[in-house]
Amino acid sequence: MRILIAEDDVIIADGLTRSLRQAGYAVDWAPNGVEADTALVTSTYDLLILDLGLPKMPGLEVLKRLRARNSQLPVLILTALDGTNDRVKGLDLGADDYMAKPFELAELEARVRALTRRSAGTTPTIQCGPLSYDQVGRVAHINGLPLELSAREVGLLEVLLTRMGRLVSKDQLVEHLCGWGEEVSHNAIEVYVHRLRKKLEQGGVKIATVRGLGYCLERPQGE
Repeated sequence: MRILIAEDDVIIADGLTRSLRQAGYAVDWAPNGVEADTALVTSTYDLLILDLGLPKMPGLEVLKRLRARNSQLPVLILTALDGTNDRVKGLDLGADDYMAKPFELAELEARVRALTRRSAGTTPTIQCGPLSYDQVGRVAHINGLPLELSAREVGLLEVLLTRMGRLVSKDQLVEHLCGWGEEVSHNAIEVYVHRLRKKLEQGGVKIATVRGLGYCLERPQGE
């Protein structure tokens, strides 16, 4: 999943980016409102973490423009403005959640998981035959045994599971797994898929390759 952080505080933005990438998310950072608005028009995201006090364009204006385009993208406001009126205004303009600074990173990550899960319209656990994936803890099991997956493999599995039975192209995988400045080639995607496939095959879960087009996590027979 891909997240855009619109935050002018470099230290906060860097800490959030590092933490969320370690959790397996692709993360982009926009230091001002104009860059955030442009990114939201030109790229696809699963979540926006939005500061209200952005330079060049206020966060509330970014939010207004986003909702004016009929975007349903989940928005988590993260700001030092903690008054009741600020919260009411942000939520009324279309934000899905609101956190005040300073904040606990563990709580923010939990809210991120809740918002992305809610927007996908999925249950906390996705089942694919003997494979189960807990979207809250972001851990996978096959036949009840835990799978040891890298952060990139977790992100890849998540994309394939949420599109189970459908073709996912390499370009789509790159878009969902990589943030700005991350150079990930199609060859690297092939390597990640190969590693994940070997771990899933032990439980009979198959990732099919459609040569020249992409990959598909096969639905178990009878589902």
